[in-house]
Amino acid sequence: MATSIKIDDELKGRIQQLADQRQRSSHWIMREAIIQYVEREEARESFKQEALASWSAYQETGRHLTGEEARTWLDSWGTDGQGELPKCHD
Repeated sequence: MATSIKIDDELKGRIQQLADQRQRSSHWIMREAIIQYVEREEARESFKQEALASWSAYQETGRHLTGEEARTWLDSWGTDGQGELPKCHD
């Protein structure tokens, strides 16, 4: 599927200059930029949805970890003293 976008001459020039420097086509540069943008925004939306689901679960159950509990556990990740996942509490 072919899609066209309108960009001004200044941006076209910047894309072409970058493409020349990277020894890529301007099409490749634009496609790569769009892919990275979409992936970043999808990840951002996923994070947002996970946060909303966590907040909703907390509101329903009250179960949680404190920030200190989470930090202590995360700080131990990958170390010889790696602790067990703390249990949630009310």
